[in-house]
Amino acid sequence: MTVPVTKGAEDRKPGGRRREIRLDVFRGLALIFIFLDHIPSNALNWLTIRNFGFSDASEAFVFIAGYSAVLAYGRRIDDLGVPFVTARIYKRCWQLYVAQLLLFMVFTAQVAYTAATFNNPMYSEEMGIVRFFDEPHVTLLEAMLLRFRPTNMDILPLYIVLLLLFPFILLGLRRWPAGMAVLSLTAYGAANLFGWNLSTWPEGAWLFNPLAWQALFVAGAAAGLAHGRDWLRPWRRTALWLALLYLAFAFLIVLTWHSAVLESYVPTVVGTILYPIDKTNLSPSRLLHFLALAYVAVRLIPGDAPLLSWAVWRPVIRCGQHPLEIFCLGVFLSFAGHMLLVEWSGSLWAQTAVSLAGIGVMVAAAYYLSWYRAMEKAVSAGRTAKGEGGRA
Repeated sequence: MTVPVTKGAEDRKPGGRRREIRLDVFRGLALIFIFLDHIPSNALNWLTIRNFGFSDASEAFVFIAGYSAVLAYGRRIDDLGVPFVTARIYKRCWQLYVAQLLLFMVFTAQVAYTAATFNNPMYSEEMGIVRFFDEPHVTLLEAMLLRFRPTNMDILPLYIVLLLLFPFILLGLRRWPAGMAVLSLTAYGAANLFGWNLSTWPEGAWLFNPLAWQALFVAGAAAGLAHGRDWLRPWRRTALWLALLYLAFAFLIVLTWHSAVLESYVPTVVGTILYPIDKTNLSPSRLLHFLALAYVAVRLIPGDAPLLSWAVWRPVIRCGQHPLEIFCLGVFLSFAGHMLLVEWSGSLWAQTAVSLAGIGVMVAAAYYLSWYRAMEKAVSAGRTAKGEGGRA
C-alpha cells in the first residue's frame, strides 16, 4: 500500500507552524561552504564568505545552532517541564557524540586506505592521523574524550559542549537575560585576554575555543528567543548603515591581504587594533563581522521574501534541514575530492567538477533524507489514525 505524503508537510513544524526557511537556506549555504573550504587548493572556495570578510561559514553554523536549539527546545519547557526538555537535549548530545566517534573511525579508515593505496603518507600527515598508527590504544581513548581529532573534525565537539551547556544558557536567557549576557561576555573576554582554552592531545588546544565561541551560540539563542521582535527598531536604519560600513571595511581589508600595494595604504594604528584576526578565540573583529552580516541578511531578506521560493534554493534548503548528516558526508567528500585533485588532476576544470559533484552528492543525500523523514511521519500518522479508528 502506498502511503500518501502531504505536499509541503516536511516544511511544517508540529502544530502547523511553518519552518523558518531562512535558517535552512543559511545553514545549507554554510554546509556547502564548509565542504568547499575543506578541499585544499580548490578555486571554488574563493566563492565562500571567508574571502569577503573576517568571518566564515563556521560562525554561521554556530549562530544558527544556538537559534535552532531555542526553536527546538526553548518553547517546550513550559509544556513539558525543565527536567524532560533537559533530558531531550542530552539525548541529542549523545547522538552528536556517537556521530563524532563514527565520523572519526570512518574518516580515519578512509584516509589510511587512501594513503596505503597510493603509497603516499602525506595524506595521513595532512589529515592529522599519524599518531593513530603510533599509539592506537591511547589515540582511541583520547578521541573518545574529544581531545584527539583529525583535520576538519573540530566543529562537532564544540557543538556537543555548547549543547551540554544549553539547558543552563536557556534558563539564564529566559529568567536573567542581562546576567546571562554579562556571564557570556565575561567568559568570552577571559578567553581572548588570558588565552584560556581546553587542551587537545598530544599537544595544543581546541581550534574552536568553547569559552569564546559560546558567545556566538548564546547570541543565536537570544535571537531565537526574540524571534519576531525587533530590538533595534528605534535605531534600525542606523544599525543597518553601520553594519554595511563594517562589512565594506572588512572587504577592503581582505583585499589588502592579496596586494602589497593596497596593504601599504592601511594605517599602522588600524593594523595594531585589528590584528590578529584569531579564529580560535573568535576575535572581536570576526564576531562583529558575522553579527553585521547576519543583521544585514535578516533586514534585506525578510521571512516572506519571494526569492526564498525560487527553485534554486530548494536543494540548499534540503541540505540545511539535515545539518548533522550533510556535515558528516561533507567531511568524507572533501577528502575524496582532495585525493582526486592530487592523484588525478589539479586543473581548474577538475576542481570545478569535483566541487560540483560533491555538492550534487550532498543534495541527493538531503533529498533522500527528506523523503524518508516524510514517509516515516506519514506511516506513523496512518498507524495512529488506524488505532483510533479501531478503538472507536
